[in-house]
Amino acid sequence: MAKGGQTPPEPGGPGSVPGSDEVRAAWARKDAGDVAGARRDAQRILAGSPSPEDRERAEDLLRATETPRALYGYALLGAVILAVLLGLALTRYS
Repeated sequence: MAKGGQTPPEPGGPGSVPGSDEVRAAWARKDAGDVAGARRDAQRILAGSPSPEDRERAEDLLRATETPRALYGYALLGAVILAVLLGLALTRYS
């Protein structure tokens, strides 16, 4: 007996992605790990004149694959700490 989330969704079932073939292909790229390609596909879909359902699914894909803003803060904090440690090392050994 499979526990929650262990069985793949059935085609056409509640877990499948609605929309056109292009939208499903973009989501499939994301699920396969090609996030940049999925974002390009979603932007290309939005650049055309998609149906309201395709527009919504493409926007959902863009939201799901955007980089969290907190990550930029952590990167900046790491860079500052590295600069401080490098400055301390240079003043200590120069």
